[in-house]
Amino acid sequence: MEKTNPALPYYTDINDFLASIPWPARTTDPNFYCLRLKKLGGDVQVYRPPFKRSFYFFALLFNSGKIEVNYGDQTIHDPDSYLVFHSPNLVYSFAHNNALEGYVIYFKPECFSFFKPDFHQQFPLFDLLHTNLFRFDLTVFDRLAPHFESVFAAYERSTKLERIEAKVKLLGLLYYLEDFALERGKNIPQATPQQILLRKFVQLIDNHYIDKRTVQEYADMLSVTANYLSQLVKQISGKNALTFITDRLATEAKSLIQYTDFEIAEIAYQLNFSDPANFGKFFKKKVGLSPSGFRKRNK
Repeated sequence: MEKTNPALPYYTDINDFLASIPWPARTTDPNFYCLRLKKLGGDVQVYRPPFKRSFYFFALLFNSGKIEVNYGDQTIHDPDSYLVFHSPNLVYSFAHNNALEGYVIYFKPECFSFFKPDFHQQFPLFDLLHTNLFRFDLTVFDRLAPHFESVFAAYERSTKLERIEAKVKLLGLLYYLEDFALERGKNIPQATPQQILLRKFVQLIDNHYIDKRTVQEYADMLSVTANYLSQLVKQISGKNALTFITDRLATEAKSLIQYTDFEIAEIAYQLNFSDPANFGKFFKKKVGLSPSGFRKRNK
């Protein structure tokens, strides 16, 4: 069996991304889209392998079933509700049973022709290196929902392509959510150079874990020695640098086995293993079950 190209899908157009979900609606503004996420009907199992987008994404969602969402190095299981901020070029994957509902907003800075903030300074919840995510109960969801509803109402009633009112309300919503984050103790402190290096290491793993498996390869990309990187990662996180790499690979392997019908051999080649036997040894060492045993237990 030929190896599958391991490159991550990368979406630069909002409508191209919506078609890949697949989501039936499309935006007429290439820089801005407000999506009311609703159940599409039926017991639909949805799984999306890792991908990246060139535009901003944030959402307020509540959950009525079983879900697993992976935002880079963060994985959440079955939250009541959550708020998430995702910058361009971060890795994202998800699996759920058509259970998420709420408000999703995609935008590019170009949609603010009347106001050009530096989003990563003006709105630090959009972090270049990782996703900011808040889990909470439905009481908090009900408190935040009217602020999102104000943006969506303006977006949906507009007959003009520019939708200036909705965009102004979107900026107001972002300022409100910065205050909300501060209120909940999410005052993001200034990261030390060591913490920044660890974030970059984790981000590089998310982007390259399929084709780069050694600490040395990541150290080279970060312009440090492998020994320095290993010591720094261990000191800050308590985990070995190699464990970050293998854990990310195992997480994706489990998702592919559990949420797709791909043959185990096909999954092995998608994840860039030399053959299914080596993949099986790796998986059993990390998970404690063979790939087929894991699939049987979780299907």
